[in-house]
Amino acid sequence: MTRSRTVRRLAAAVCLLPLLAACGTGADDGSESRSADGGKTSAGSSGQLDVPADANADLKKQYLLENAVAACMKKQGFTYTPVAPEDPAASWATDGADYALTKKYRQKYGFGVYAGIVYPDVGASARRDSNGTPNADYMDTLTPEQKTAYNEALGAPPDPKTGQKDWTGCQGEADKKVYGSASAEERGTTSENRNRTNAQALNGDPKLVALAQSYASCLKKEGISVTTTQPTGIGEMVKLQALGSAPAGAGGMAAVAEDGSTRESLSKEEALPLLTKDIELATRDLECGKEFRAAYFPKFLKAPTSGGGAG
Repeated sequence: MTRSRTVRRLAAAVCLLPLLAACGTGADDGSESRSADGGKTSAGSSGQLDVPADANADLKKQYLLENAVAACMKKQGFTYTPVAPEDPAASWATDGADYALTKKYRQKYGFGVYAGIVYPDVGASARRDSNGTPNADYMDTLTPEQKTAYNEALGAPPDPKTGQKDWTGCQGEADKKVYGSASAEERGTTSENRNRTNAQALNGDPKLVALAQSYASCLKKEGISVTTTQPTGIGEMVKLQALGSAPAGAGGMAAVAEDGSTRESLSKEEALPLLTKDIELATRDLECGKEFRAAYFPKFLKAPTSGGGAG
C-alpha cells in the first residue's frame, strides 16, 4: 500500500471517531454534538425528515433531496429511509472549531489514530455506524434479484466516461426536483470553483496568514515539523503527519497491502504507548493553534473549502 493511500485509509477511519465521541456512543469525554435537527438522524413514522427551520439554504436542500429520494423509491415499491445530513459546523466541532470540545477529545483520543484499538467499543461503533445504516439493513432482507432492482431504482452518479452528466434513477429525479435544471456535473464544477475561490480568500487573509506563522513558530519550538504555513493546510498538517507515520495496523483495522494480504491490527498493549504519544502531540498542536483556529473557523464555516480545514 502506498503512503498516500495508507493516509487516506487511516483518515477515513479516524474521522469517524470525533463524531462518535461527541455523540456519546461509547465515549465519556463529556462532549456533545448534534446534527442540524437537534440530534434526529433518521425519518419519523411519515418516512420523511422534518427540515430544521434554522438550517441554511444548502443544508435544507440536502434534507429535501433525501425526502425526495424516499418518496420516489416508495413509488418504485422499495423502502428508502432518509438520513438527516449533518450540519458542517457540527462535524468540525471536535476537530478544532470548538476548542473546549476538541481539547476534551484530544486529551483522551489524541488524533484518533490508535483510539479504536485502545477503546475497542468506540472503534467497533465507528465501523458499525459506517456500514449499518437503515438502508443497508433493509437491503440485507432482499434477494439478489431484488437488490439489483433496488440499486437500479435508486440510481448511480454521473459518469463522465459515458457522457452521463446527471444522477440516474430516483437520485436523478430527486436531484432535478431539488436543484433544478443544472446538471450534477455543472453544479460540481461550480462547487469546485467556489471552493477554490474560498481557499484563495482564506490563504490571502492577512490576519490568518500572520496567525498561521505564529502557529508554525510555536510548533517548531515544540520540535514538530512544519511543512506548510497556508491557513487552509496548517490546521490539519500535524494530524496528517501522525497518520502518515502510523505503523501498519493502526486505526483499529487490519492493514491491506497492494497484493491483498492483510496485517492484523495492533494489539491494545502495542497501541497504548503510541496513543499516549499521540495525545501529547495532538495536545501540543491544539495549544499552538488555539488563536489561529479561533480566527480561522468562523471564516471557514461561512465560506468553506473542501479539503482545506483546520482540524
